[in-house]
Amino acid sequence: MFEKLWKERAALVEENLQAEIKKTKTIDKKLNEAMEYSLLSGGKRLRPVLLMAAADAVGGDGEKFLPVACAVEMIHTYSLIHDDLPAMDDDDYRHGKLTNHKVFGEAGAILAGDALLTLAFEVMTRQENVEPKILLKVIREISSAAGMAGMVGGQMIDLQSENKKIDLPTLKKMHLGKTGALFKAAIRSGAILAGTDEEKLFALTDYAENFGLAFQITDDILDVVGDEKKIGKPVGSDEKNHKSTYVTLTSLDISKVLAAEAANTAVHSLNVFGSEADFLRELVKFLIDRKA
Repeated sequence: MFEKLWKERAALVEENLQAEIKKTKTIDKKLNEAMEYSLLSGGKRLRPVLLMAAADAVGGDGEKFLPVACAVEMIHTYSLIHDDLPAMDDDDYRHGKLTNHKVFGEAGAILAGDALLTLAFEVMTRQENVEPKILLKVIREISSAAGMAGMVGGQMIDLQSENKKIDLPTLKKMHLGKTGALFKAAIRSGAILAGTDEEKLFALTDYAENFGLAFQITDDILDVVGDEKKIGKPVGSDEKNHKSTYVTLTSLDISKVLAAEAANTAVHSLNVFGSEADFLRELVKFLIDRKA
């Protein structure tokens, strides 16, 4: 049931991403090609699926919020395009394909990322059947998570930490911004759009923070022991870029323990929910057991 719903929701996101990006006319075909190259290249569609699952968990219908869900994926894709640039992580492959700048050049990749970020906010305003004040609250939530208080702020810490051995609190702060902030925004936004109460929103916020932590630690583990074909990019990129990770600051075994602890805490955060949050519980297990 979990895998079936995941595939259905991911396919729905894929279909709507293609539709949303075509609603805005571009004045340059090459820019559109660069945007679609990365946006429609596949992936788990984890953030939009999380948004819909959170809405389901509080009694809503997640599929009603596809415009906002797709917008979150556009922001995530923009961040990956920029993250892969030579000035950042300098990666050549993403999802088993050449990274955007390897195909469209550095300037083209930067502009494709910029265009996806700005398009995301246009797409959010296409969301219907939501009170304007609620939609504004969600837009503010996502804006904060994507900017200096979240993803971009975490990326800056990441860049400043290259070739340095940072401590665990700094590493956690970096990833709460760079990776965790958009997870949290997706989950909280889904719940807010569906009209949650404060108790459930608090529980889902706790879930999101620990989910993001478990996700990042697992990513660090996979960068060491993962299958390059399944991951879609070379393993060992963190070592190549001289980055501190949970594995380098502790050990592989301790990292596995930390990931399991964060995952268990995420699941326990959902104790205020019944079976309506089972998808979110199963998602944590998928996260820990994933190979890519």
